[in-house]
Amino acid sequence: MFYLLLAIISSVMISFIMRYIESRVQNQMGMFMMNYLVCAILACMFMQNVPWVALQTMTVKDSLLGIVTGFMYLYSFVAMKANMKHNGVMLTTIFMKLGVLLPTIMAVVIFHETLSGLQLIGFVLAIFAIILINFEKGELHSGGKKALLFVSLFLSGMCDAMSNVFEQMGTPINKDGFLFATFAAACLVAMLNMFKEKNKMTKKDALYGIVIGIPNYFSARFILLALGQMPAVLVYPTFSVSTIVVIAFVSLVVFKEKLSVKKLFAIGIIALALCLLNL
Repeated sequence: MFYLLLAIISSVMISFIMRYIESRVQNQMGMFMMNYLVCAILACMFMQNVPWVALQTMTVKDSLLGIVTGFMYLYSFVAMKANMKHNGVMLTTIFMKLGVLLPTIMAVVIFHETLSGLQLIGFVLAIFAIILINFEKGELHSGGKKALLFVSLFLSGMCDAMSNVFEQMGTPINKDGFLFATFAAACLVAMLNMFKEKNKMTKKDALYGIVIGIPNYFSARFILLALGQMPAVLVYPTFSVSTIVVIAFVSLVVFKEKLSVKKLFAIGIIALALCLLNL
């Protein structure tokens, strides 16, 4: 449970750092590249053996899982940043955390973990709440912006799911090698995109990337460690509902984000749904 608590704290930090820098970054891909470079360096630092020895134990499967996860991590961040601009911190975070549906379904269907009747009710409530938020009266004209929320839901869910896939199918001793492959792949793709866009990275972009990279790495690391101690059907819903509650509170109090009664009701349903998923 301790690792899960640390993962929640790290996730909350990422959301609010992204909220703070959303209008300050000039070169998005440069910022992402520095973020994942820091994550890759931290992964090396936390390896049980010296990096070149530890990486020699990586299997092809471990490496491929890390590379695929790296692509998802990068574009999950891109979608997150776009969503915060158009849909606000709270809705962005809620939909990203609703990505918990994907790894939970995978844990039950593929890895045969147990899902109770109350958890099934939680799934139905979560889907209902998504529909309720998406079809707010008078906002149907912003369908493109709304679609971004579902992109974040899918990518965030798949990032979480890949951590459980590695926990179930990868080599346990290579957790840090898996994280290194994940972040190195994301860093490389971000760097290639940056060069393709031909935008100059400023010192501030690099600094923001470094600041985000620290909680980003530890969020991924602590989730992996939590999955090693607890079942996925418990880890993911707890992680999601706790992060949503903290961010919703801070967004309303600190950032003064305004939501309609219908959306506040939907958020309440989501909180209930995620609680049921946790039972």
